[in-house]
Amino acid sequence: MKEKIRIASGQGFWGDLQTAPVDQVRKGPVDYMMLDYLAEVTMSIMQKQKLKDPKLGYAKDLISVFETILPDIVQKGIKVITNGGGVNPIACRDAIYEVAKKLNIKNLRIGVVHGDDILPEIDTLASKGMMLDNMETDEKLASVRKNVISANVYFGAQPIVEALRQGAQIVITGRTTDTGLTLAPMVYEFDWKWDDWNKIAAGTVAGHILECGGQASGGNFTGDWRSVPDLANIGFPIAEAYPNGNFVITKHDHTGGLVSSATVKEQLLYEIGNPKNYITPDCIADFTSIHLKDIGTNRVEVSGIQGGPATDSYKVSMAYYDGYTAFSTLTYAWPDALDKAKKADEILRTRLQNLGLQFEEIRTEFLGYNSCFGPLASNADALNEVVMRVGVRGKDKNAMERFSREIAPLILTGPPSVTGFAAGRPKPSEVIAYWPALLSKSAVTPKVEVSTI
Repeated sequence: MKEKIRIASGQGFWGDLQTAPVDQVRKGPVDYMMLDYLAEVTMSIMQKQKLKDPKLGYAKDLISVFETILPDIVQKGIKVITNGGGVNPIACRDAIYEVAKKLNIKNLRIGVVHGDDILPEIDTLASKGMMLDNMETDEKLASVRKNVISANVYFGAQPIVEALRQGAQIVITGRTTDTGLTLAPMVYEFDWKWDDWNKIAAGTVAGHILECGGQASGGNFTGDWRSVPDLANIGFPIAEAYPNGNFVITKHDHTGGLVSSATVKEQLLYEIGNPKNYITPDCIADFTSIHLKDIGTNRVEVSGIQGGPATDSYKVSMAYYDGYTAFSTLTYAWPDALDKAKKADEILRTRLQNLGLQFEEIRTEFLGYNSCFGPLASNADALNEVVMRVGVRGKDKNAMERFSREIAPLILTGPPSVTGFAAGRPKPSEVIAYWPALLSKSAVTPKVEVSTI
């Protein structure tokens, strides 16, 4: 058993800083790197891509990353774990193999975790009494079934550990929990038991800290953000993990950013719900048990974590078409910029009503005044300019297109001092809505394939 392992965060979402994984493997020692690419909306985007081209459906950015770092990870023996496989992890694996061939890299062993895509089985599952109702609203799946375009189970760390045990140097998954990407190497290297709940919870907390990339090392920091050094060259966080379940959050020397108890606390509070009941497929972690201690420059010790048994259900993330939206903006200049923008909004709404157009929602924001603070906004007298942003939503695409033809006329038939209409008429966009559900773990089994180029 190793004395410790260093697990680096290389991506926090699809579209994150492309230099981060390169820096993580080149600027200091790491044993593993996790790359988190997925969010609920990401899966639906990938599914749409796969429907157009069966060779797509994964994070294409991942391939360009491997084109750069594959020689480094092979030479240094770094293992990479990523959920960038999206809805097509097999195709993602094949694309990485093509990169390896171009770089003349042989004997590369890649593991794939799949089986999370249950879209083809939804009706069969429903016929067996697994209704997949909306866990937040109790709505029945039947109400949106015909519009569902993706349905993926959140697997945990266990199938990733199996791939590592089969010798995979790279593990590509579909919809796996963000935390599982970090927990898996800790379980594998330290031979933790799956019912050692405190240790499993510790690895889960480590994963939660790493999952958003630079957000744990000074990015998006709401504390003394001015004191965070050199954000242009931010170093992404690294978990230095130990067999007893304790770990230290740090980053490579001579990189920008900041790792402190304050930056780590902010990430710990990000997207958690009930802090005593952080539910994953692997355990339930109690975030109120976490102890943090600054033990050096850019070094925060995390200890004392407690956990409990995992539930008998997987979470399912589904996406479905839910109508259309259209957005447009106009900018109004001083004097009386806000009054002009409000009057333009009034005129537009009256014209839409006169046309008999029906929308589920019309929302107007006045950027520079209330787009962040809503009804709490104040100090309108100080505004030199206001951007009126109007959005409509509904099922009728024709109504959206008619709305788009009512924006430009405001320029010459509304309040004065308007500008900013350079993008042309807004085009309706499909709304992809989110549907969370629960599914018994007995209903689906992860699949693990490991192969060598």
